Amino acid sequence: MVDTNMALTVLSMDEIINAICLHMAERKGVRVQEVQVELSWEEDTGYSAEVWVQGRSQYLVESNMIEAVLRYLHSEYGIRAYREDVRLELDEEITAVVNT
Repeated sequence: MVDTNMALTVLSMDEIINAICLHMAERKGVRVQEVQVELSWEEDTGYSAEVWVQGRSQYLVESNMIEAVLRYLHSEYGIRAYREDVRLELDEEITAVVNT
């Protein structure tokens, strides 16, 4: 069933990367400029992000990426969304589609 009152917000790949950078910088206690992120999608593993902070690499799974997107939506757009409101999609690039 489609709720016609439901609006969609779409975050670009760059915004997802920004969300993860902000999230990881806060968690690791570093400046945002010290965080690098590369997004990927694999058929076997789904969506993931490789994050480099202070020369160390870490992988985030889809749920970690969505957590960062939720925090970004709240801090940058004043949107309070829930995990089930966000889905990652792959077309030309990875985007986050949010039911708002």
